Amino acid sequence: MREVERWRERGDEHVVVATLVAARGSAPRPIGSRLAISERGELAGSVSGGCVESEVAELATEVLASGEPRNVTYGISDDQAFSVGLPCGGEIDVLVERVRLDDLERFRDESPYRLLVFGAVDLAEALCKAAGELGWKTVVADPRSRFATRARVPSADELLVEWPEEVLERVQLDEATAVVCLTHEEKFDIPALVGALRSDAFYVGALGARRNQERRRARLLEEGLSEDEIDRIAGPTGLDVGADTPAETAVSILGEILAVRSGRPGGRLKDGQGRIHAELAPR
Repeated sequence: MREVERWRERGDEHVVVATLVAARGSAPRPIGSRLAISERGELAGSVSGGCVESEVAELATEVLASGEPRNVTYGISDDQAFSVGLPCGGEIDVLVERVRLDDLERFRDESPYRLLVFGAVDLAEALCKAAGELGWKTVVADPRSRFATRARVPSADELLVEWPEEVLERVQLDEATAVVCLTHEEKFDIPALVGALRSDAFYVGALGARRNQERRRARLLEEGLSEDEIDRIAGPTGLDVGADTPAETAVSILGEILAVRSGRPGGRLKDGQGRIHAELAPR
């Protein structure tokens, strides 16, 4: 959590960490979710989407003073559950413990998901900034050194000035990786897409108008990809939300990525019939 790093930098010595360890019934947050409470009572993260955070913060004061961990059970009423989009309430078990801030690894965002962006354009920075808020690791690759600079993409966790083939050798794409191509140039996009489509990446998106997508499809067929492999491309990438600016487009693209990850169509919640919160398999 970035907030926790700021607490350490200002001189705090300890932080209280609450971890969701079990749930019965509806739970607003997945097992493993964390809430950090600073020595000044500031909060970062969540274990219940707002249902019991205030109670946990009160207990944190005791744990901070005593150093003794506590394992507590909280009931979530139907009214509380409804307020955060759940059909009914339940119970959650939360482990609350004091930890020294020197042990920062315990507070790193633990999302296993990763976003690989080909093309260090303005949209790449918007995507990295938004994905970083999700706790995802972000990698931006572009062989053009004048584009791939920290000044242009300060939010990327990793910046690679390499050709797509080199990047794909370095960055092993797995089932927790989403790939987005933004360059609009075949010499970059085609090798990037060929490698991504033949990998385990759960999402492969490509920016561009529909006419460009058809030309790209023909080129990928020439490269030996099958129709089924090419059909994996989300192109044009993103949800149809009327996005205009880079920041809005980043929301559109990340919205589609999250929908694909969860096996959801990405439509309006009011039109859906199933659970509001996706149940992701633990990794």
